[in-house]
Order: sequence, then structure tokens, then C-alpha cells
Amino acid sequence: MSGPTDNPPPTKPKTTVELYTDGDCIGNPGPGGWAFILRHPSSGRTKERSGGEHQTTNNRMEVLAVIRGLEALKLPSVVDLYSDSEYVVKGVMERMATQAAHGWHKSVKSSKLIKNDDLWRRLYELAQAHQVTAHWVKGHAGHPENERCDQMASAAAKKISTYQPNVPKSLEQMADDLLAEAERAEG
Repeated sequence: MSGPTDNPPPTKPKTTVELYTDGDCIGNPGPGGWAFILRHPSSGRTKERSGGEHQTTNNRMEVLAVIRGLEALKLPSVVDLYSDSEYVVKGVMERMATQAAHGWHKSVKSSKLIKNDDLWRRLYELAQAHQVTAHWVKGHAGHPENERCDQMASAAAKKISTYQPNVPKSLEQMADDLLAEAERAEG
């Protein structure tokens, strides 16, 4: 006779999403930007986000774009990741699990940590909730989502490069900035 625990309830299949990412840096190191497009193919919903850092590298921005995209997911998902960064694609598909097993060191015998270990640790942590497959796309080759991410990451890098946190703005300058931002939003 079977009891209530003999047959566990069926698990809900994970949602499949597409994650397109890119990073950019003005100088390397220098001000940088990251961007992602998260698309849910079955519903057609899309989310775009971007941001930047003052002093960074292109590789850090490439990895951070993936992190921010995975952080935007609310449920465990099957993630098809598309990136023009071999650093990201090979890192996710070939190196990340081994590096985690080595304590983020370059090898079992090495005392040196891999570059950007803080970001790879976070990416690995986030990826545990998902089934991530990374796909390489050729950059600047007309791939619409890659081109859009490139534009957003470049814009974020440019914006952060002109931001001067220690220079106070006048009320007039702040009002002009708000008006310009509202005009851009309207189209």
C-alpha cells in the first residue's frame, strides 16, 4: 500500500530565459559599463538594465553584466546566456566549477587567486539556482541584442566617466539635468 510520501509531487519545470550581456571600458582600466537584456521567450517580456563603475576593467564589466542579469531572476530558471566575451563563456562553461573546487586559486598548488575572484564567486553562487548554458556570439556583427547591450554598456561607461561626485551642482544644473533626462525618456 502506498502512503502520501511515496510519490513526491511533480516539480514545476523551470522557466527558460535568454540573457544577453556586454561590458565596456573606456581605457582598461578606466570607467566601465555593463548591460544586460533578459528575455522570457514564452511571454515576450524583456528587461534591460545597465550600470557602471569608475575604475574597473572590461573583463570585470563583462562578468558583472552576467551577475546583474542573474540577480534579476526571481525564480530558478534555465538560462541561455549570450555573450561576445570568451572570458565569460569559457569561464562559465569550462573553468568556473574547477576554480570553485580549487578555492578560487589558479591551481590546486597555487596560493594565488584567480583574477576577479570576487565576481566569479558571486557568479558561481547565483548560477547554483539555475541551469546556465553560455553561448558565444561575435561582437559587432549585427546581432541585435548584442548590439543593444553594447550600446547600453558604452553609454553607462560614458555616463560614469563624466560623473564627478565631489563637484556640487547648482540647482539650475540639477534642473537642466532632470529636464534633459525627461526629454530623452519621452523619445
